[in-house]
Amino acid sequence: MTSRSGPTVGYGIDAALAAVSADRAIATVTALAGDAFAGRRVGAAGNTAARAWLAARLADLGAAVTSDRFPVRAVPDIYATPTARWGDRTATTDLSFGSDASLHLASADLPSARRGPLALAGASDPRGHWLVVPAGTGLSEAYADADGSAGLLVARNVDADGWQFTMLAGPDPGPLPVITLSSPVHDTISRVAVAGGGWFEADAPIRRADVTAANLHGRLRSPAAREPDLLLTAHFDGVGDHPGLRQPAAADNASGVAVVLESARVLAAAMPAGPGLSVALLDGEEVGALGSARHAARLAGTGADPLVVNVDGAGRLHRAAAVEAGGPAHGLLAVLDQAGRHTGVPLAAGPVASDNRRYAGAGLAAIGIGAGMAGYHSPADTPDRVEPDTLAAITRLVVATVWLAASTPMNFHRRSAISDRVRVVKVGGGAAVACD
Repeated sequence: MTSRSGPTVGYGIDAALAAVSADRAIATVTALAGDAFAGRRVGAAGNTAARAWLAARLADLGAAVTSDRFPVRAVPDIYATPTARWGDRTATTDLSFGSDASLHLASADLPSARRGPLALAGASDPRGHWLVVPAGTGLSEAYADADGSAGLLVARNVDADGWQFTMLAGPDPGPLPVITLSSPVHDTISRVAVAGGGWFEADAPIRRADVTAANLHGRLRSPAAREPDLLLTAHFDGVGDHPGLRQPAAADNASGVAVVLESARVLAAAMPAGPGLSVALLDGEEVGALGSARHAARLAGTGADPLVVNVDGAGRLHRAAAVEAGGPAHGLLAVLDQAGRHTGVPLAAGPVASDNRRYAGAGLAAIGIGAGMAGYHSPADTPDRVEPDTLAAITRLVVATVWLAASTPMNFHRRSAISDRVRVVKVGGGAAVACD
């Protein structure tokens, strides 16, 4: 029923929902989270390989596929396995990278290990010492008393699996190496620093790289005159592997990509004739949603006005899927509410801090859907922790939303009577739907 020129006939919503395959979606998650794609950090070889694999998947759906390259500046790169250890008069303790110790984004590059005595920041002469920064003290305050020090040791919480999560967007590098310690390790080393006689040794192999990113666009059908154009989006990049530390990025956001691809597969055959359908698989979300910012600006610049459905995190649906919307999204929220009721997926107002905000900021009607994730930005974000039932439920929600939007005669860019069925509340600068 589908060709590159688009389908000629659709079928009913329940038949569309019955066509959703959880097995197909989980296979996508497993593939994207595999070793070949190495965590998919923007600009890395694994990201490029994942993009090529996804382009082939879009082509398999009958989409006309294009890519859009753009530069990304100063991406943090831990280029060797960091080492850290400490000791006192009685023992030496090695610290595990990623759990006990990691590198702060503000860390200066320190390619070789540096050793020095321990001291509390602000309590003594800093020269030559590794300074333990008291919990709650900001880096700018710590720098004020750190001239000539070996570096700074700051506390950081770990997740339920014992990992410090990785971030790529954050402060520029400062003048000193900065090591993040899990709270228990930080507490222990703080006590040793007060007692005296302790030492710390670490390197901080971190640099910034200017790289090239690329979005993928797949057009499955163009809209007829005065018909809505539906755009499904998800970011495919992750925070990437570190040397010796796999970070599969399964829930964030291979799961969202899987939902979009499976939804597009079903909708290409199921949607009634007339409305448009396209997919954007976005790069650079983990460095500040740069891919969606670029795409949204280009859409706005050409006068395109699609209805955007973005999925970020479809790994663990428990009580409800979080929904955030922005731009002129009242009509889109109304059909989302209908879709939730039809599929039995509960919806709740909640922040979805992802690419949907970039589209909304450009004046487009946009909703973001999130259904939770385990192991955020850590080695624990593995495919086995992505729930197949959640993937299927969120895919059905997206399919129903798009099918209803394509079948409902309304002006989606104005508030309509049907939108009064949902309660719209402010969330994070946008609107979100809360089902009564």
